[in-house]
Amino acid sequence: MDDKKVLLSVRDLHVKFRVRGRILTAIRGIDLDIYENESIAIVGESGSGKSVFTKTFAGMLDSNGFISEGQLIFSDDELADTHVGNGSVAQSFMKHARAKLDASSKYEFGAKTWQEMERLKAERAERMGLSHEEQAAADKALKELTDARTNLFNLKQTLDPKNQKAEIRDAAAKLKDYDKQIKELKAANEAKAKAHKAAAKNDAGYEANFQKKMAELKARYEKEIAATVTKAQTERNEVLAKEIYLSIGRYGFNKRLQLMNGLLKALKKAMIMGVDLDNENERNKVFDTVAFRVKYLDETPEKLHGTCILNLANVKYAKDWNQIRGRRIATVFQDPMTSLNPIVTIGKQITSVIVRHQGCSEAEARRRAIELMHKVGIPHAEQRFDDYPFQYSGGMRQRIVIAIALSCQPKILICDEPTTALDVTIQAQILKLIKDLQKEFGYTIVFITHDLGVVANIADRVAVLYAGQVIELGNVDEVFYDPHHPYTWALLSSLPQLAQSGSKLYSITGTPPSLYNSIVGDAFAPRNPFCLKIDTLEEPPMFKVTETHSAKTWLLDPRAPKIDKPEGIQNIHEKILGAYNIEEI
Repeated sequence: MDDKKVLLSVRDLHVKFRVRGRILTAIRGIDLDIYENESIAIVGESGSGKSVFTKTFAGMLDSNGFISEGQLIFSDDELADTHVGNGSVAQSFMKHARAKLDASSKYEFGAKTWQEMERLKAERAERMGLSHEEQAAADKALKELTDARTNLFNLKQTLDPKNQKAEIRDAAAKLKDYDKQIKELKAANEAKAKAHKAAAKNDAGYEANFQKKMAELKARYEKEIAATVTKAQTERNEVLAKEIYLSIGRYGFNKRLQLMNGLLKALKKAMIMGVDLDNENERNKVFDTVAFRVKYLDETPEKLHGTCILNLANVKYAKDWNQIRGRRIATVFQDPMTSLNPIVTIGKQITSVIVRHQGCSEAEARRRAIELMHKVGIPHAEQRFDDYPFQYSGGMRQRIVIAIALSCQPKILICDEPTTALDVTIQAQILKLIKDLQKEFGYTIVFITHDLGVVANIADRVAVLYAGQVIELGNVDEVFYDPHHPYTWALLSSLPQLAQSGSKLYSITGTPPSLYNSIVGDAFAPRNPFCLKIDTLEEPPMFKVTETHSAKTWLLDPRAPKIDKPEGIQNIHEKILGAYNIEEI
């Protein structure tokens, strides 16, 4: 794929959800590049994280979900290219920003001394409280008790007050006991911390030495930050002020003011801490805490011009998502009836999207909508334009959903199991339609499915997900005909199309791990019939099989025993060709 442009680069992505007082980690460190004009299938059991993963770059996570770590770099030259006005309001904002930045720059001279003071304070704080090891053990014990209490409370809520009175009384008593244990544990930790603090205060020699060192450092710091700001700093600050305005210029006045103050505080903190603001990556990180950075390129008397790195993990505001969702990344969902408004005509639902995102007239939107309806195979589109969704069949409704998704010619089309609710004949038609339209519109397909037959027909590459991680990635032929992860073996073995007549259908034993807990070793280990001892102890790295194929399993370690694939998926090339009517080229 070296000759293709990376459209979306996912790096170390972690996604968490707040669920009934606990944190569930749904995505655990995914690294994946998605290329321009390719079809990539995201495969795995229900609950493996397929839909959550794609919702992150469509800005559609549920309200209790959040990206805790990682980057989603979206390469779109048109969206990245930024122009903002350079009038009197802009000049006023930038003048204020330059003055604040120049005033803050003095702290850079004392950054090393500040870091020494912080280390000294941290050392003293640890002596006057719990050590790192003690704090970690206390936090772990408290979390276990709190999680157990939360689970029991949630279970108690499901009990029937009429028929399960004894169970409710028992649960209430256990909850009371958990509350007592939690209270006692907190008190014990506080007592231990107080004892450490008292011992440290009674250590007169240490306290006197601390105060002496701190006084020396403070005196040195005050002297250092009294220096005059250099020409290099003021020149850098002038560019920073322009980048601040480029980054906030798309918002209304009040929002601009709020974000500018936030960025000035973030940059001041960075200067105090000694962050190298001449380093592009470091500067990006500082901006990302408030608003993604637009890099200054040039200007005219009328406009400032810059370009931005679109990290979708840091898009915080609805106005920004409105520029991305629909226009650049669109989604086709599983059930078309949940995607269409039952009381609005089909034509109106398509034209409203076109008018909103492309700013054309109603007449022009109608023309484009009818053209799209023809492209997705709606017969007599002009006559069916004013029909309501209930007047269309399931397959036709899904075609309309595809038309709406394509109405703004997105770069990425996410297909979230779009054929599951349709019969087999219509499924094949919809898959063919999606692939045919890809040739015309040139979009990238991200296809979410648990049906490997769909994968065989539509995908160029396959990413297999398990417990929120990519555990195998490769071209479709590599994953189907030469899989290396035991979970992929299990998925292929469970295909009914490949089963022999009269044989028992294979099923994967056990259940996926709880994503509330930290997972030790390989997440698939408890269900893996080929589990090695190291699988239960240490998480495997991603081993490279070929330049385009990799798998996250200890079986690929040179020291691992050689294990043959299950008999049912050996020599499956001909079986798959026949089962899914795939023509070999």
